[in-house]
Amino acid sequence: MLVSMLLAAATLRLCLLARVQPLCRNHTVRTGKVFHISQQIQGDQLYFSSTRAHLIKHPCKKNIALYLGRQIFFTRDNFKSSLLPLSIPASMKVGTPEVTSAHIADSVLLLVVNQKIYIYDYEANSWNTSIGIEHPVSHVSGDNCCYSGHPFCVDISNSVFAYLHGDQISQTNVYFSNTRGYRFQKFAYERQAELVGSLGGIFYFHSLSQVGVLLIDQGKARFGYSEHPLNSSFGLPFDYNGTLDILITPGQKGILIFWFEKSLLVSRNSGQLVYPVHVKEGPNTLYSSISEANITIHSVAANEYELAVLTQENNLYYCSLGILSSSLIKFAGQNLWSQEAALMFTDVGRVEILTPLPDSVFPAFDFQKCPVNIQAVLMDPQLQVDVCKAELLQGEFDNKMYTIDMNSKLELTALMIPRPGMSLVPLAMVSNPHSLGLQAIIYEDGYTYDGNTKHRLNISLRQQHHWGRADPNFTSSIKRPTGSTITLDIANKEISCVDLKPLTALISVGCDQEKKIVIQNEISACHKGILDPVGLQDNYSYVIEKEAYDPNFQGQKASEDLVVDYQYKKLGCPHLVYYNTPWKPVVELWREGKFQEVIKAEFVLLEVHGLFTYTYSLTAQTALCRAQPQNWTTIMENPGNKGPFAWDRENYVSCHDPDNDAPLRWPNVPYQILGGPTANKVIFDQRNGIYVFYISIVDPYYSYCHLETTFSVYVYGAFPLSIIPAVVTIIPLMVAMLLSVWLAYAVPKLLHTEKGLRFKGFWIHPCRRSGAARVNRTPVKRRSRAPGGVRGDPLEGLRHSHESR
Repeated sequence: MLVSMLLAAATLRLCLLARVQPLCRNHTVRTGKVFHISQQIQGDQLYFSSTRAHLIKHPCKKNIALYLGRQIFFTRDNFKSSLLPLSIPASMKVGTPEVTSAHIADSVLLLVVNQKIYIYDYEANSWNTSIGIEHPVSHVSGDNCCYSGHPFCVDISNSVFAYLHGDQISQTNVYFSNTRGYRFQKFAYERQAELVGSLGGIFYFHSLSQVGVLLIDQGKARFGYSEHPLNSSFGLPFDYNGTLDILITPGQKGILIFWFEKSLLVSRNSGQLVYPVHVKEGPNTLYSSISEANITIHSVAANEYELAVLTQENNLYYCSLGILSSSLIKFAGQNLWSQEAALMFTDVGRVEILTPLPDSVFPAFDFQKCPVNIQAVLMDPQLQVDVCKAELLQGEFDNKMYTIDMNSKLELTALMIPRPGMSLVPLAMVSNPHSLGLQAIIYEDGYTYDGNTKHRLNISLRQQHHWGRADPNFTSSIKRPTGSTITLDIANKEISCVDLKPLTALISVGCDQEKKIVIQNEISACHKGILDPVGLQDNYSYVIEKEAYDPNFQGQKASEDLVVDYQYKKLGCPHLVYYNTPWKPVVELWREGKFQEVIKAEFVLLEVHGLFTYTYSLTAQTALCRAQPQNWTTIMENPGNKGPFAWDRENYVSCHDPDNDAPLRWPNVPYQILGGPTANKVIFDQRNGIYVFYISIVDPYYSYCHLETTFSVYVYGAFPLSIIPAVVTIIPLMVAMLLSVWLAYAVPKLLHTEKGLRFKGFWIHPCRRSGAARVNRTPVKRRSRAPGGVRGDPLEGLRHSHESR
């Protein structure tokens, strides 16, 4: 009885794996041969070094692909026409035309040929040799960003590494290019000389904003990382059997595929955790790895959400790359395998098996294609795949790019509809929680419509550093712009939910290009009638006297006056400032033409023409600095800073930072930082005129942008300086005042002494005589005798009496 049951179970399993309909139907592409009748292969025909065929698809331009095998084919129409094998011009003198690695970087194809890198610009149909590589290399690695022309996205597509696989990591030479491979320079990996093992690959994991180095030692491999906090330790080790090809899936989600003939591993966090892929054959059989399933991998293909494997046993396996781990499921066998066959995804849920076919008449090759509809295959009841529990998962943020600046947050929404009677568990995953502390929180609202329960998912994204939910050591690199990917999926989703792909958006945690700063100018010199706006626009110029500026910004007097042409279109009318009042500009933040806030963060000023007739109200000591503060002189003297206006958020170090160990040696120097925790202000010298200031926000925790601008002020109210030196006038004035005070005190006191009385009498008699003489000389009008009166001068008797005496 037991034997009969076992035979029945085995028979049932074979029946479940059998298919009446073939997995796919072959058809051959012979289009376009007429265009190749007169064409022959020009130059050296390239070939791939591996015995397994590879196929590389451009993740953004879906019709661009590269086939690597005994012949190499490059297509711009997704192999919809016959092609000549790819060859490199003989003028390049490559020697042995063996290709060991290839990468499509935006609009160029990079090929490692005979340990050198060559560039094929397929849009211009031109070949070039990379510059800067001085040692042999065997591999190139890179990624492509498909979201937008944002600088962060462009940098992803331009970044390429070149290296020699298998070389000792401590002494190998690694090269990096940010020009899509046209120009390389040596890449210095921190503590490289201390690392042990051989180099298995080096990659830029943009989902972590980290450079990852794969180290191989004694059959084990692990990743090392370049930036805090991951640089303090390694990823967990995993088995490294054979030479693993590493495939970075599109979309910057941090999913890596490691594969060899007897090994298939997956990492969902850029190599920190790497684990084998389970294999499912039938409803009840599950193997823990490829080797346990005893299958031999020939070709692997992956897109943002799916993985497909073609084996030498003529079987096709499929896997969904969701948030949680999943298993390969085996489809029924068909005669699909050949040495030249390769896999590629043409769309979500659609795989194609491609095989080049030579022609005995034409040099161009045909292509045999066998397309597989994954959704249709999974619906076969013989596979006993559970029905998808979800009817809908959609969000407007899917396949878009967003920017989160410091102190900003991002709100996303999605809609999830389960099948009636089914429950779903939504799960949002951020690919880069380490270096930026980005956290996603889901708020779920449920409502019923047309008999179905719908779930509105509200996702709030913000850096934990600004929520106060992260250890400072965990996010200490928050000052550095980074990237991440937000993925929304259903945790308990079945493999049959092929069309219900996860929702993904690329997040640039960095500068919001729409932000700018504006200096508040409510009272201008034109508004008060001091300057004429018409005159300022009519080639207005002004003179800066040589005693007031230094073209080298060192505070030394210049040798000649400077004539400055005023740029009205850029600066507008100057802000009006009274010279004798401490002043600080009011800085406003604007975004997309709308006012956001008044900036309270720290900033610095520098007069662009070298004027130094101003200072600051605070010193390093009165600003309560713990360490010696930076100033424009120290910034300009730093050899790493280029140009006079190099003070920004990247090189600013606060003197209030407890980690700043620069000793406070000169406490009385002017403190040149405005805003922030201090009340520092600018104090102008006794000079009227126009100042043009450069302003830069230096607070590294306010924004990832280099917020900077120029503006002008007009200082008024200062009296002209005297031509006579102040010492010459002040000293005599002070002496006269002191003498007057002494005389007012000493003279009255002296008059009461004996000498004083004699001195007083000496001056009284001359005064009387002079008074009498004035009386004698006074003409007197004769009066007529009045009745009963005396005729003549009434003083005459007195005068005669005095003369007789």
